[in-house]
Amino acid sequence: MSDNVEMVTDDSFAELLVSSKIPVLIDFYATWCGPCASITPILDEFAGENSDKIKVVKINVDENPKTPAKYGVRGIPTIILFNQGKEVDKVVGLTSKDNFEKMLAGV
Repeated sequence: MSDNVEMVTDDSFAELLVSSKIPVLIDFYATWCGPCASITPILDEFAGENSDKIKVVKINVDENPKTPAKYGVRGIPTIILFNQGKEVDKVVGLTSKDNFEKMLAGV
């Protein structure tokens, strides 16, 4: 993991949403998922370029099943954008950095 992207768990995710003063982008992933591995460097670059505007986090769906179930994650990677604790955007599957920038611009 990089300095730009933080790992969260079922236990720490809710507190992160409540305490974050900036939007939170969460990547629901698994270690065995090829597209998840492909999106990691894209997310890392996006997070580094926008660290003052957004917090980017990852949660392993195999190790933390409660949070994905709560947000209806059925396929991975699923990326959900939260603002002020509320879900505002979602994308399922491999996507581009441009799409992350559009998501951020929408909040």
